Amino acid sequence: MRLPYRGRAFSSARQRKSFVKTSAILTVAFSALSYSLPAAAVPTFAVQTGQPCKTCHIGAFGPQLTPFGRQFKMNGYTLRAGDTFTLPVSAMAIASFVHTQGDQPPPTSSFGPNDNTTLDEAALFLAGGYQHFGGFAEITYEGIDHKFTWDNLDLRAVDRTNLLGHDVLLGFSLNNSPTVQDVWATLPTWGFPFTDSDLMPGPDAATLISDALAQNVIGESAYAWWDDHLYTEVALYESLARDFLKGVGVDPDETSEIDAAAPYFRLAWQEDMGVQNFEVGAFGLFANMFPDRDHSIGRTDHFSDLGLDASYQYTGDGENIFTVNARYVHEWQTLDATQALGGALNRDLNLDELNLNGSYYYENTVGFSAGAFSVTGDRDPLFFADNRTFSPDSSGFIFQADVTPFGGDNPPLGARINLRVGLQYVVFTKFNGAGSNFDGLGHNASDNNTLRLFVWTAF
Repeated sequence: MRLPYRGRAFSSARQRKSFVKTSAILTVAFSALSYSLPAAAVPTFAVQTGQPCKTCHIGAFGPQLTPFGRQFKMNGYTLRAGDTFTLPVSAMAIASFVHTQGDQPPPTSSFGPNDNTTLDEAALFLAGGYQHFGGFAEITYEGIDHKFTWDNLDLRAVDRTNLLGHDVLLGFSLNNSPTVQDVWATLPTWGFPFTDSDLMPGPDAATLISDALAQNVIGESAYAWWDDHLYTEVALYESLARDFLKGVGVDPDETSEIDAAAPYFRLAWQEDMGVQNFEVGAFGLFANMFPDRDHSIGRTDHFSDLGLDASYQYTGDGENIFTVNARYVHEWQTLDATQALGGALNRDLNLDELNLNGSYYYENTVGFSAGAFSVTGDRDPLFFADNRTFSPDSSGFIFQADVTPFGGDNPPLGARINLRVGLQYVVFTKFNGAGSNFDGLGHNASDNNTLRLFVWTAF
């Protein structure tokens, strides 16, 4: 995906100040999590709750949550089945075979132009919760880039109170990516497709909230869950220092820097009706960014992302399960810095992003999913100079079939072992501005159509 918010160094004094602040925050947060957990250690979530994977996850595998799973996450991952403690460490691995309709430039010399098999990632988690504190931290080995990096982080403190006659769950989250703390499968971090590979070609254009800040910021979020219906949240995100990013495996030159802090908000209403539930919501992210971390011209680009989302789940008696998820984002871009640096002809651009998907699972074991995606926006001959039409427009469909054999009530290999095997097919109707000859070199959108066979295991 295109990341138009790239980076260089900023002043060493400011960098040291940001690094010290970030290190202190993370130290306190990890200490609080460790202090809240008994010295005998903590189990992974399936063992901790005493529930099979299907209790928390649609299709008996992450990340799409059931209402029970949403409550568990919002309550700070603190629910426990008893006082038995086991190792609070779990692991995950994803491997893929990827075939594209047309050959692609290989990401590194380790791969060919097509028909590649790879370990996409292997991850280690510290995860658990007790009383008022919980969370998870993930360290990932990226098999394509052959490097270790920190991944998703969500550390929480929670309490329940009564406000104005309402039962309210109050929470605080320290996290490293806008929307990683969200509990619905509509927003970018946990949205469909729930797994992909860096070997798969993707469009250049995306909104800022669609993971452009993932793992290169730190955020402090406060939320309230009112009467198990209304969810409200506000957060502030700040960029991390170059030295810190290098230390956790993130290339700072692939990031941009937030000027001061970027506000984020989330509103959602959930209604449970027995065997079905629905959610409607809104969200927003607002950031002034130094492109390429360049302070030289004293200007920033401003991004305002406003979105709407909705989800529906039907679980019935557990035999036939249906889900539908939708997200729409409109982004206003005011590119004062990029225009001054010669990277855009127009100061004001707009981008629209639409994602729709639905799933069917039989007994939480065999599943079929389909999704549609679209990115449209204003043309600019400099900002989108890499394509023939100078347009960000891309669209297509994603289809997936998968099987999850060990997610039932009595998993044969124990509660810690789960496995999903799936087949994905991505079809592009438009890619980087056009359906045919999008780059002026004769390449068509369909050349990026991708077939992927994946194995995803967690233990």
